[in-house]
Amino acid sequence: MSAASPPLLAVDGLVKHFPIRGGFMGLGTKGAVRAVDGVSFIIAAGETMGLVGESGCGKSTTGRLLVRLLEPTAGRIQFDGTDIAALGPRQLRPLRRHFQIIAQDPYGSLNPRMRVEDILREPMRIAGLKDTEQGERVARLLDHVGLAAGHATRFPHEFSGGQRQRIAIARALTLRPRFIVCDEPVSALDVSVQAQIINLLRELQREMGLAYLFVSHDLSVVRHIADRVAVMYLGRIVELAPKRRLFAAPRHPYTQALLSAVPVPRPARKRQRIMLAGDVPNPAAPPPGCRFHTRCARAADVCRAQDPSLQQDTEGRAVACHFPDP
Repeated sequence: MSAASPPLLAVDGLVKHFPIRGGFMGLGTKGAVRAVDGVSFIIAAGETMGLVGESGCGKSTTGRLLVRLLEPTAGRIQFDGTDIAALGPRQLRPLRRHFQIIAQDPYGSLNPRMRVEDILREPMRIAGLKDTEQGERVARLLDHVGLAAGHATRFPHEFSGGQRQRIAIARALTLRPRFIVCDEPVSALDVSVQAQIINLLRELQREMGLAYLFVSHDLSVVRHIADRVAVMYLGRIVELAPKRRLFAAPRHPYTQALLSAVPVPRPARKRQRIMLAGDVPNPAAPPPGCRFHTRCARAADVCRAQDPSLQQDTEGRAVACHFPDP
C-alpha cells in the first residue's frame, strides 16, 4: 500500500461487550464480558494480517465483528471508506458480497443436507446471479480450490477434512470478495493438510488480490502466511508489527512468552521457555492498569495504576507496554 492510498479496512476503537444476565428471571444485567475492548488497526488491499493470542482473548469475536456477524458495542469499521458498523441490515446487504468468512470447523459450517453444487450456488442465488452464470462459476471455483468437477454432486460427509475446508474456501469466494476473515481455518487439520490449505490461500490471494485477517493461536502457521501480526490479550492488542520484526525481536513480554513456546525447527538450537504466572483474568472484571500486569515479571507500580496505550514507532511497530524490551 502506498502512502497516498487508503487502507481497505480501518478499524478504530472497536468494542464488543456481552451483557451478563441476572436479576429476576434473568431480565436484568449485572455486568458485561469485555470480549473486545478498544481495538484499532488497518489492513491494506492484498495484505494478510495475523491475529494471535490465547483462547478467549477476543480474536474470533473481532473477526466476526469485521464481517458484521456480531453487532459492535462501539467503534468504527471503515471498509473501503464506508463505516459498515453504522449501517442497518438493508444498507449492509449489497456490501456483504465484498467480505466473507472461513470458519474453523469445515464440517459444521457446511449444510450436511446440501450437495456441494447447491452450497456454492446458494450465495449466488441470493445475490441474483443467473443460473448459467452460477454453473460456470461453480466449475471455476472447484478448479480454483483443487477439486474435480465431479465433486459438485457429493455431500459434505463424503469428503476428508482438508477437502471440506477447500469447499468452505470456494463458498467464501463465490461472490468474488475483497476481504476474508480466516477464523482458525487450519486448526482442525493434520499438519500436512495445513500446509496445503495455507499454500492454497496464498495462491488465491495472489490471483485475486484478496486481503485476509488470519485468526490463529498457532504462531508457526501465522509465520507462513501473514505480512503483519497483531498480538491480542484480554480484548486488546498489545503488540502489532511487521512479521519479520515481531518474530526476530518481540518487545512486549506477552509476545515474548508466546514465541518462546513455538517449536524450534533445529532441535540443537535452544530457546528459553518463558512461563507465565497465574491464569488469564476474568474478562468481565479485567485488572486495573495494564491488563497483563498480573502475569508479567516486569510489572511495576505504574503498570498497576496506568493502562499503557499502543505507541507506534517509525518502523511500523506498535507496543502497549510501559517497559517494552528495547
